[in-house]
Amino acid sequence: MFRTLYGKLAAVLMVVFITIGAMMILASQKMLETQRLLELATDLIIGTVAFSLLAALIVFRLLTIRLRILSESIDAFRAGGFSHPVQLMSSEPPLDEIDRLSAAFQEMSERIVTQLAQLSQVDQQRRELLANVSHDLRTPLASMQGYLEMLLIRSDALSAEERDRYLQVAAKHCERLGKLVQDLFDLTKLEAREVQPQIEAFPLAELAQDVVQKFALAAQKRELALIARCRADCPPVRADIGMIERVLENLIENAMRYTPAGGEICVDVAPAGERVELKVRDTGKGIGDDELQDVFNRYYRVDRGEFGNTGNAGLGLAISRRIVELHGGEIRVESELGRGTTFTVDLAPA
Repeated sequence: MFRTLYGKLAAVLMVVFITIGAMMILASQKMLETQRLLELATDLIIGTVAFSLLAALIVFRLLTIRLRILSESIDAFRAGGFSHPVQLMSSEPPLDEIDRLSAAFQEMSERIVTQLAQLSQVDQQRRELLANVSHDLRTPLASMQGYLEMLLIRSDALSAEERDRYLQVAAKHCERLGKLVQDLFDLTKLEAREVQPQIEAFPLAELAQDVVQKFALAAQKRELALIARCRADCPPVRADIGMIERVLENLIENAMRYTPAGGEICVDVAPAGERVELKVRDTGKGIGDDELQDVFNRYYRVDRGEFGNTGNAGLGLAISRRIVELHGGEIRVESELGRGTTFTVDLAPA
């Protein structure tokens, strides 16, 4: 009972009333002895009022001292720009409502500080993304504009072979620009959940082999070994085949971007317990432990040295994570500097 503020107030009032009752009993006995009824009644009234006021002041002090501390802490928290959490002395476990209020406010202040720090970090990463995207948009635009202007200015002086070469370069930059814009559009739709997967059963191993075959020529030009290793006993999966193909393409493109010539990229498909795992392993430079947690962030691009400096905004991994999450799966990354990186996607079997 005495653990609550109500119980404490009740105890204080009980003491007051018992004391007043005792005083009345003593006064009654005194009245019978001296017969000074009027004087004693006056003294009793004055004493009762004075004692009640004193008790009220004590109760008020008991109520307000911790509330004042809490109010001052709130003002200091606001004046400090919500940058440091409030540290309040409270009982464990909380003894009354004020203790619970203090504990709740302390927890709330810690969450506010954490969330503001996260928002600040996201804002900084957003600025970096905008800078990266602006650079990535400007580079192909400038190149495409330069080649097209050259065609307009020197069209009569250029041979047919030179015109074709200029047009091919301009078309390549146009394709690169279109892919970047499409990635931004797709990521926006996925985060807004405007796209829902069309679930069907299909063999993931066959899809992996088809995608590896699609990238075989590009890997050969970069002097990379691209291999598909699929277990024969791998069951089909239930997923959107187009979306999973997009995930696999993004992971292979990412591996090719950060793997130097002479390296190897391996795509594995195998059952793992009650799930089916798709792994894309490369022998690139790898990712540091302090960067692994951010590789799927849409605002983050890992700097992995000269091989990663390709002017790509790094949206493929963010898109891949959103797609896998829509399927109720998980995408993980493991990496070791100097030895390579492995991305693992697990999906539900059919």
